[in-house]
Amino acid sequence: MSIKIIALATVAALGTATLASASTNYFSYGETLPSSSTIDLGTLSAADSGMVEIYEYRGGEVGQLLGSTDINAGANQDVRIQLKQRPLSDVIAIMTVNGQVVAEKDYRISERM
Repeated sequence: MSIKIIALATVAALGTATLASASTNYFSYGETLPSSSTIDLGTLSAADSGMVEIYEYRGGEVGQLLGSTDINAGANQDVRIQLKQRPLSDVIAIMTVNGQVVAEKDYRISERM
């Protein structure tokens, strides 16, 4: 095998590993949440232990931190976050692992749920 082929195989393998680890960090709940002092995110998955933070989210801008919780590596079921105040606008959930943002999802807040 030539050095070029080995180098290309190594780069391809590293790229695949990066894609695989990125897909292990995700939120699986819907798009709309009720306006409540407790946010229920359902099940989420993380490549390693970390944290999920909920922020106000208006006009594409991240606002005030409303609440957070620690998460474990792997599937985290029934993730609920107690908020400092009931959200009156949309929110964004931001997952961090090892200090790096690995996933985020914005949610519409509904008074009618």
